Amino acid sequence: MGDEFPLFALSEEHRAIREAVRDLCDAKVAPHAAEVDETGEFPKVAYDALRAADFHAPHIPEEYAGAGADALATCIVIEEVARACAASSLIPAVNKLGSTPIELSGSEELKTTYLTPIGRGDAMVSYCLSEPEAGSDAANLRTRAVRDGDSYVLDGVKRWITHAGVSEYYTVFAMTDPAAGRHGISAFVVEKNDPGVSFGAPEKKLGIRGSPTREVYFDSVRIPESRRIGPEGTGFTTALHTLDHTRTTIAAQAVGIAQGALDYALGYMQERKQFGRAIAEFQGLQFMVADMGMRLEAARQLTYAAAGRSERNDRDLAFFGAAAKCFASDVAMQVTTDAVQLLGGYGYTRDYPVERMMRDAKITQIYEGTNQIQRIVVARQLLDGVQSQL
Repeated sequence: MGDEFPLFALSEEHRAIREAVRDLCDAKVAPHAAEVDETGEFPKVAYDALRAADFHAPHIPEEYAGAGADALATCIVIEEVARACAASSLIPAVNKLGSTPIELSGSEELKTTYLTPIGRGDAMVSYCLSEPEAGSDAANLRTRAVRDGDSYVLDGVKRWITHAGVSEYYTVFAMTDPAAGRHGISAFVVEKNDPGVSFGAPEKKLGIRGSPTREVYFDSVRIPESRRIGPEGTGFTTALHTLDHTRTTIAAQAVGIAQGALDYALGYMQERKQFGRAIAEFQGLQFMVADMGMRLEAARQLTYAAAGRSERNDRDLAFFGAAAKCFASDVAMQVTTDAVQLLGGYGYTRDYPVERMMRDAKITQIYEGTNQIQRIVVARQLLDGVQSQL
């Protein structure tokens, strides 16, 4: 039995990655988190620091100039960055989201052309699925890609696009055969400087304010056929398979946000005195932090289990990815809210970081599929009998 226990713990390599990312973020990311939130500016300092350490897109394979990190290591990177600054954690997270369709379904030419600059840190990539009329109903796309010789002409609007205007590349899902419904959706790589590409004003958001979110407009954008990701009509399958893999990264982000809030609250409780003693000695508050810690660790373990499924592409990945994203984001919202409560009036002010963490946590329950959608995915997987048998 003793030999089995390492299966349930991080390897030395993964622990070393955590330590390296945490040290980097404590020094170069966390000190700027409040300013990034206040100004709403893209965290360039964090990007430069992550890029210099190969943490900006750690999942990119080594053959494309990346670090070649596995799914668990990538989640650890995102978790640790999110512990310091949620907006900055979207740098590695969205690079994975935007590039995964190319990794899953792209030609070797596409992979070499686009993954290599991302791996080097010369470019970022965004994921363009959502539209004004296609949020949770992701198959209801209005963006069209009409074939014209050896090219496609794209027209339409994408909404809620993270890093729009900052990213150089965009994986775009568009309807090539409206009569075929979801089977008529195809995927393409669009470049920022392609004629006809433009961007809306930045959204004024509750949280993750340093991560720009904009609409992306396509006005007769001509794309060569070589930039199609996979065969025609396979775009929707690629989109869903991508989300199966990347929901684990949102779970990791949620875990990191919650850990940052819990860490700060624990330190505050040991310093803050009321009635002549540290509030950490009050049993009622101890019960609160006990619940916060238990839920957080359960979320972390579920997230790591999902990351293992992602790395192996197991048949139960959809269940684990959706369950981890849903559970971890609900935990992040609860833990950050409790952290604000533990700090009392101070927690409600911007002089302390937990109110920012609470605002940042909320989006993890919404993007990459609302938690209502995640519960539908989980229920369907259970009803189909797709769940690990231990």
